[in-house]
Amino acid sequence: MTNSKNEILTSINHEGLGKQPWWVEQWMELINSYKYKKRLERAWTYAREGKVLSILFEGRRVHARVQGTDNEPYKVKLWLDVLIEEDWKFVLEALAEKASWTAQLLAGIMPSDIERAFAASGKRLFPFKLEEIKSECSCPDKANPCKHISAIYFLMGERFKEDPFVLFQLRGCGRETLLKDLAEKRKEILLELKSKQQIQSKQNIKSPPRKMTKNNPSSFWTYESNLHQDLVVIAPSIDEDTGIESAGNIPLAEEPLYPNAQKQFISELKNHCQQSAHRAMIKAMSKDN
Repeated sequence: MTNSKNEILTSINHEGLGKQPWWVEQWMELINSYKYKKRLERAWTYAREGKVLSILFEGRRVHARVQGTDNEPYKVKLWLDVLIEEDWKFVLEALAEKASWTAQLLAGIMPSDIERAFAASGKRLFPFKLEEIKSECSCPDKANPCKHISAIYFLMGERFKEDPFVLFQLRGCGRETLLKDLAEKRKEILLELKSKQQIQSKQNIKSPPRKMTKNNPSSFWTYESNLHQDLVVIAPSIDEDTGIESAGNIPLAEEPLYPNAQKQFISELKNHCQQSAHRAMIKAMSKDN
């Protein structure tokens, strides 16, 4: 668990990271692509045995202290290239267009197709290769990443599991700012959509329907205005139910000479209703109706 909003877990248990969300696995695949496997093994040991003394967010960078062979812990810095304001404008517009992205992020889930939103700016959220992760360490090892930096990589993966917004923060937009701007942009889009629908609705209505009155009951079946196309769905009954079944037996007088008269009458009536419905269907779907 983290101790504060800016502090990150500094050790991993002996079971390792275990089953991870896809965005954590993608980060770990990036780290495991490092060709110096022995250095990664040492880094894993550092991460698991508590050699990392602290990891903190300071602005858009991660600052850490890792205990190495010297008495004084080594200082590690880690950061990504940030997106400029114009880039974030494109990203926010793309995110706001798709409600499911906003819902997933609010639930702490990284949308699997999130890179499509960043593609609008020509940028990426996830680094494409390990070299895109910028880092520094005060240790004498000239290789980058060294085992101290790599230990931070592993622990950052654990942090991503808890909070996918860490990646957004490293790219220059923190959680609160992102969600606030996203909510405002989403509101703008919905208002614009509502305005377009109202204009379209007014264009589709030629004249208001006549109201049925007691003196003019025939107007009940009259509708002279066009319904919006999204509201009109013409389809045949799936089970061809005419409604007669639910009405029960027709109260006809029984005649012993014709015991099947009522059954036959209902059968003919159902057949008539189905044929009428079929004709009405054809008429409704024909042009200018």
